[in-house]
Amino acid sequence: MQTGLRGRDLITLQEWTRDEIDTVMEVALDLKRRRALGELHPLLRDKVLAMLFFFSSTRTRASFEAGMAQLGGHAQFIEAETTQIAHGDTAKEIGEILGRYNDGIAIRQVDWGVGNGYIREVAEASRVPVLNMQCDVYHPFQILADLLTIIEKKGDPRGLTINVSYAYAASYQKPLSVPQSLILLMTRYGMNVRLTHPPEFRLMPDIVAQAEANAKASRGSFEILTDFDAGFEGADVVYPKSWGSMLTTSDKAESARIGAKYQDWICDERRMALAKEDAIYMHCLPADRNVEVADAVIDGPHSVVYDEAENRLHAQKAVMALTM
Repeated sequence: MQTGLRGRDLITLQEWTRDEIDTVMEVALDLKRRRALGELHPLLRDKVLAMLFFFSSTRTRASFEAGMAQLGGHAQFIEAETTQIAHGDTAKEIGEILGRYNDGIAIRQVDWGVGNGYIREVAEASRVPVLNMQCDVYHPFQILADLLTIIEKKGDPRGLTINVSYAYAASYQKPLSVPQSLILLMTRYGMNVRLTHPPEFRLMPDIVAQAEANAKASRGSFEILTDFDAGFEGADVVYPKSWGSMLTTSDKAESARIGAKYQDWICDERRMALAKEDAIYMHCLPADRNVEVADAVIDGPHSVVYDEAENRLHAQKAVMALTM
């Protein structure tokens, strides 16, 4: 248990130690237990979290707002387009000013090539912790919820095989942040991590290199596959989701044309049958139903997506309670 996290930013879990992440898991489980028992836990009474959104959300806004209320504080919803941020407020000014008004700043900015840099610039100017609600590179709170879910459903992650796979979706160029954060954190926990994707949908080379180093240090494994079915074979955890081809093209129409070649990359019952009998299906949501995943899978016995979504609340409360 680590006790010195007050004031810490959470922009990527790569900047937190294993002991610190284990502490988040311990506190998250404790807060989850307290909520289940109806025990009040106003650990952040009278504290205010500024939540700055450049990109719409469902689970992120709802879970952070609910979490702050349950911790006895208040979440302040700020939409970039409806504030002076759209007319000149700089990242430095946001860090300086919101850091004086509030006890924490949470930001969701996923614009490719912009988001992570913006969050770091705010953090540099802020006197209070800055929390990354998702950027173009990382999604730390989703992956904390994912780790918590794997621990609850499968026990010690060490030695388990997780398939982090691309899946087709026609909706939009989804960020790389979920698969990148998944391969970074799960390799730190000694899992056998498979990254499965078509050639055009590769991840950032420095992220892949860090995942390889993490796997070596934890005595897990990391491999990259290009065969969709092969990624499922014998897996304990499957996490197929769409992401964009940002490292191949910046043209959205070209990306859509590339993606259309992989419309058969859908997680259906046949693919789930390739995994272990007790494998779990995970997705950060929203999923493109019957495009990324068949209804029979996401609504079936292997799916843990709603428990996974709930764990966003508990993991986020743990980090807020520890840092704010």
